[in-house]
Amino acid sequence: MSTTAVSAATRTTWAIDPAHSHVGFSVRHMMISTVKGRFGEVAGTVVLDQDPTASSVDATIGVASIDTREPQRDGHLRSGDFFDADQFPTITFKSRRVASAGPDKLTVTVI
Repeated sequence: MSTTAVSAATRTTWAIDPAHSHVGFSVRHMMISTVKGRFGEVAGTVVLDQDPTASSVDATIGVASIDTREPQRDGHLRSGDFFDADQFPTITFKSRRVASAGPDKLTVTVI
């Protein structure tokens, strides 16, 4: 008679801490400069499973919190010409796939 021990997969869920998280971007502007910015409001969860492919990320970003350190540009980015923050107040990322990308690295696909 043989027995097989079955262990439950280890799964941990973390809340994204907005005070210690950063959502940033950089965009080429007219091919001569790069505009860098950030979004100040972010919330969500990260679920890390013992099997990385069973992990997930779900994040929500407040569009109105965009900050490029240029108030006039930020207002334009919030307008209907770009993000239309009044009609679409949040950007949501939900992972579609998580894969190993080497030791201690994961690739998260959101498209």
